[in-house]
Amino acid sequence: MNPQIAQLFQITQKSQRSILGLMSGTSLDGLDMALCTFSGSGTSTKVDLKHFHSEPYSADFKSSIRAIFAKENIHFPSLSTLNAQIARTHAAIILQTLASWGVKPEEVDLIASHGQTVMHRPMRDGSLPHSTLQIGDGDHLAHLTGIITISDFRQKHVAAGGEGAPLAMFGDYFLFTKPGEDRVLVNIGGIGNFTFLPANQDPNEIRVTDTGPGNTLIDLFVRKFWPEKGFDADGKIAASGKVHTVLLDRLLAKTFFHESFPKSTGPEYFNEAWVHESMQNLTDISPADLIATLTRLSAVSIASAIASYVPKNTGCMYVSGGGARNPVMMQQLRAELPNWNLFDSSALGISSESKEAILFGLLANETCMDSHPSRDRRLGDSPWLSMGKISLPN
Repeated sequence: MNPQIAQLFQITQKSQRSILGLMSGTSLDGLDMALCTFSGSGTSTKVDLKHFHSEPYSADFKSSIRAIFAKENIHFPSLSTLNAQIARTHAAIILQTLASWGVKPEEVDLIASHGQTVMHRPMRDGSLPHSTLQIGDGDHLAHLTGIITISDFRQKHVAAGGEGAPLAMFGDYFLFTKPGEDRVLVNIGGIGNFTFLPANQDPNEIRVTDTGPGNTLIDLFVRKFWPEKGFDADGKIAASGKVHTVLLDRLLAKTFFHESFPKSTGPEYFNEAWVHESMQNLTDISPADLIATLTRLSAVSIASAIASYVPKNTGCMYVSGGGARNPVMMQQLRAELPNWNLFDSSALGISSESKEAILFGLLANETCMDSHPSRDRRLGDSPWLSMGKISLPN
């Protein structure tokens, strides 16, 4: 037997597994790393966050990704190179971060890598299969760090008829469902999404969907008009502007917001051209007004999706992601959904910043420990499968 296969088997026999979860989102802020200890699996999963760090990307690195990110026409050699370059950059960051934590690579059982999304293309008209592409090759990560790596989680979900996103529902259900309390867990990253967890804990009643833009449009136009800024810190720009109601109405009339649930999306749809199309013949919109309007768009689209898709109209809502740190967006979300008690996700015992990296660590734990995988199993409207590709170091 290959000793690395034997090592993987031994990992599955341990009472606890040390897993480093990685997340690099569409905002391209940097690499989030959550080193966790997992025990159990499924609804019996227990997680203990040992260390967390987010390493910002350099301007040049972000530019190289943006050159191909969510574009219809790209320089194909750049895509091929970035598949290796992203993984090698991540590997260097991982080794440096583990050293700063005083953790040796051999003390980590598994790396769980989300990779970097460069194209997400659901085709809900049925003309073509759904597709999604995350680069940052797992073999490079495994070989350079010496740690068995599980990556590329979204492909199996697509293969089974899902859209590959959002995948947070598995971690949300396993870790955060609570008997007697209806919960909505909202993540506002580049794209907004939520998971509804029913008080009766019935997996068939779980609802999960993307809602539309979270921070992606806000960040895009902040960078355009304020090149020295990467995002609207504390919502100060939005607070200084006024919502342009005509533009907001035009944006909310767009096709995506009227498609049936569940659905997923990305910057492939919500981009600069999408906004400019709705700004035709509108000449009275200042940059600050545009940011205020886009902030309002995110809040209203999230609230509308919850009101339409969640079968309850009251309960507790827990918000994570960069949008959770935007007080303007949070104030508007509260106003749109007054019957929901809104909290930061840290109230669940996991910080907003670390949640997504932890959830991908959980998916790797499931890949190894799920004892009842099935082609027919469902979690709400989503396929419930064993996901991820395994890369061995040598």
